[in-house]
Amino acid sequence: MKKAIYPGSFDPITNGHLDIIERASRIFDELYVCVAVNNSKNYYFSIEERVKMCEGAIKHLNNVKVVYTDGLIVHKAKELGCDIIIRGLRAVTDFEFEFQLSASNEYIDNTIETMFFMSSNGKDFISSSAVKDFYFHNVDISRVVPKIVIDTFENKNRK
Repeated sequence: MKKAIYPGSFDPITNGHLDIIERASRIFDELYVCVAVNNSKNYYFSIEERVKMCEGAIKHLNNVKVVYTDGLIVHKAKELGCDIIIRGLRAVTDFEFEFQLSASNEYIDNTIETMFFMSSNGKDFISSSAVKDFYFHNVDISRVVPKIVIDTFENKNRK
């Protein structure tokens, strides 16, 4: 059984992320979407909100589960029995960072491979940062995020 893990901040999850999740779910028997906590980042959404948005976005995929970690992704992958880490590439500018991250992960555990998925056409400009910027400047985000993200933004901003 082939298992993979797709880590990210998912602050919030976008249709670009969802595209990679759906494509990877067709390749792997089990796919874990891992909401990661990076203490050097400032998140808009809490870990609970990010997990809930991811769960809502992937509920149509039977072989995908959402998990979270505040540790190293390679350790979480090993814990879950995954031998592949999925990473997305939007543009050439992503490659250098992802290459260094892949090399670091290989240094930590060389039994876990990294597999890169290129963004699908039309989804390469979507980032969580852009989504937040669009939302707070009253730009319609309904074409770039799952509905649960819009609902979560609205609920958070009603408080």
